[in-house]
Amino acid sequence: MIVVIGSINMDLVLRVPRMPLPGETLTGGAFRTISGGKGANQAVACARLSGKVAGAQQVAMIGCVGDDAFGATLRAALVGDGIIDSHITTLPGVASGIASILVDDNGQNSIVIAGGANDLLSPAHIDAAQGLIEQADIVVLQLETPMATVVHAIKLARSLGKTVVLNPAPAASLPDGVLELVDYLIPNEIEAAMLAGVSPERADAKALAAALQKLGSDNVIITLGAKGVHAALYGGDYDFPAEAVKAVDTTAAGDTFIGGFVAGLASGMDEAEAISQGQRAAAWSVTKPGAQTSIPHLHELF
Repeated sequence: MIVVIGSINMDLVLRVPRMPLPGETLTGGAFRTISGGKGANQAVACARLSGKVAGAQQVAMIGCVGDDAFGATLRAALVGDGIIDSHITTLPGVASGIASILVDDNGQNSIVIAGGANDLLSPAHIDAAQGLIEQADIVVLQLETPMATVVHAIKLARSLGKTVVLNPAPAASLPDGVLELVDYLIPNEIEAAMLAGVSPERADAKALAAALQKLGSDNVIITLGAKGVHAALYGGDYDFPAEAVKAVDTTAAGDTFIGGFVAGLASGMDEAEAISQGQRAAAWSVTKPGAQTSIPHLHELF
């Protein structure tokens, strides 16, 4: 089983010809509400790319939603993908998390998040889900929920002998010692540079990965968008070129990669095979609009 701990958001997506300048008003195009949140996106990607039959419920989610219409819709979407929702908590009197997303004509996005219920995911919620985590083979986390909760969950998962995957996004500093508890650290270039304490403009993926390994992570996989992936693994360094596609919307591409990679590991693939599956899925996703609407099922990749 894969357990994903993290954020659940409703994405409010607006197409724009280009990103607005400060103080500028633009006329946009189509508007959609789409289920999202980095945690939920990664859970959906794990479920769709695991190779399991629909409803097999090999993926579970730990998170919070509000008692509003968005919360009910978000939970229903996860259940619809066969994800176990027994530890998704509905918080009374609280708004569900939302992400306001602008997507330009080149497929690039700009995102502002209001955490809502995600900001109230607590260590107590993690402790209440210990029985579920005990059933997991892999535990996946991001940084769209409180840092104290993320760190608590990592320590618990590690103490239970689980494989821990951390996507340090949005970019943030981590408390000392956390990286030593992470089996696979999967940042993009900006996140890797922040963790390594260097300027993103001077970032070199191989140097960044080496620096993060020195800080404690045995395996560092840096996603580089159209440039592919650099992986500094326990057994050596590897570069994986990206598949050339025309991007329509890059929202959730990183989440899709992580889901494909984790699903591959969980199904018995070696690291290189799992990375390749994640890349294939991410390339497919950028050709479609939206977050969870763009995440492929395994059969669509072949």
